[in-house]
Amino acid sequence: MSINKVILVGNVGKDPVVRYFDKGVVKASFPLATSETYTNQQGETITSTEWHNIVLWRALAEVAEKTVKKGSQLYIVGKIKTRSYVDKDGNNKYITEILADTMLVLEKKQQGTWQAPQEARNDVTDRKAETSEFNEPDVPYQTPGDTPFSDPVEGRNEDDLPF
Repeated sequence: MSINKVILVGNVGKDPVVRYFDKGVVKASFPLATSETYTNQQGETITSTEWHNIVLWRALAEVAEKTVKKGSQLYIVGKIKTRSYVDKDGNNKYITEILADTMLVLEKKQQGTWQAPQEARNDVTDRKAETSEFNEPDVPYQTPGDTPFSDPVEGRNEDDLPF
């Protein structure tokens, strides 16, 4: 058995480049930066940034075209794909991309309150994107040891949430 799954939370480096192909197929691509900060042995704070090439297809690409902008913070789930091509000088080139099947926009509103996250995913079976909005409940913060969140209708708990 093997698994190819990537989960990233990062900031968009450029507005998505969106291309339309035959039969209404849409592709969106953009760079996503993830950063790690640590203190070295000399006490200096070091920030290391990795750039990831994100690729979205079909309805998910259309959602990205409308909602994703440079600087947006995103939660991405997908798989790693490496492809090769020959450049104009005849050299073989390789590029590694993240083919995303789920995207969650993590944005703040201008007034300092949180905006409901916008989630979209490509469904493998019917290739339609679902968009969901989550309303913030008026529940006080629970400290560890309190009763965890549970959904009596569907029987889910906080461990079943996608983030």
